[in-house]
Amino acid sequence: DVTILEGYGLTETSAATTVNRPHALRIGTVGQPLPGASVKVAEDGELMLAGAQVFLGYWNNEAATAEALDPDGWFHSGDIGEIDDKGFVRITGRKKELIVTAGGKNVAPAVLEDRIRANWLVSQCMVVGDAQPFIAALITIDPEAFPAWCKQAGKPDSATVADLANDVDLNAAVQAAIDEGNKAVSHAEAIKKFAILPNDWTEEGGQMTPSLKLKRNVVMKECEAEIIALYS
Repeated sequence: DVTILEGYGLTETSAATTVNRPHALRIGTVGQPLPGASVKVAEDGELMLAGAQVFLGYWNNEAATAEALDPDGWFHSGDIGEIDDKGFVRITGRKKELIVTAGGKNVAPAVLEDRIRANWLVSQCMVVGDAQPFIAALITIDPEAFPAWCKQAGKPDSATVADLANDVDLNAAVQAAIDEGNKAVSHAEAIKKFAILPNDWTEEGGQMTPSLKLKRNVVMKECEAEIIALYS
């Protein structure tokens, strides 16, 4: 067996600020702060970092420095997270991706998206709901898993995702993935509705970066009609 010790840090913090250790390991976290490092959670959920490892500022950019560092030397990481009772830090998302519902609930989409993508039938998931009454999601189906699912579910070999987007069985399979993702969040943060899209998102299609990160602004624009339909 190989023990993997996950840690966390940024360029601005001279690399590591927290790390799991062989004698202090908690799976799903990035460990506890290293000696001399401090971590706290701001009111909006952002992780704040301090210590001798934190940089002094951006070269010749006072405005960016003032935005990143507060007067007491705490660095705004841009990451959303939490700290448990033993001091282990968990990253739950990026602040710039945070969704704020019409009811004022802050939702970190990555918590839901990562769990839903773990389902064998799901390729991609994007959570939506900014300024909306509830959280919803756009789902794409894994093109390699889809034929196997069709055979398993007794669907025609010639069927496409577009053909079955409203199929009861396919929607039930996706709902199972949604239900699993919803277990990780509160009722207010849970996905209430979803739409299955006919095509997967890819780098070639322009929806994914070369490192396979979702281009949310591109998808929001391309799927505007589908998102409106979720809330109509």
